[in-house]
Amino acid sequence: MNILFKLLGAIGLICITYGIFAKNEIHQDKIFGVGGLFLLSYSIWLKDPIFIPLQIVFTGASLYELQKLKKKRSLHS
Repeated sequence: MNILFKLLGAIGLICITYGIFAKNEIHQDKIFGVGGLFLLSYSIWLKDPIFIPLQIVFTGASLYELQKLKKKRSLHS
């Protein structure tokens, strides 16, 4: 189980790093959301009281921004 959560944490970190370089905002927020969820699962496994709320806020902000961008694009279509 240790390896699984460490792998999830590493994939989450890679996703967020990749998302920084993504040009498309919607694609970027999707990558941030996935990476944030992976890092959230890793931080819950670690039981880290600082990292858990940080990842919840980060993931929530990414998903909120994704929702706003999709709504904005549908209004302009």
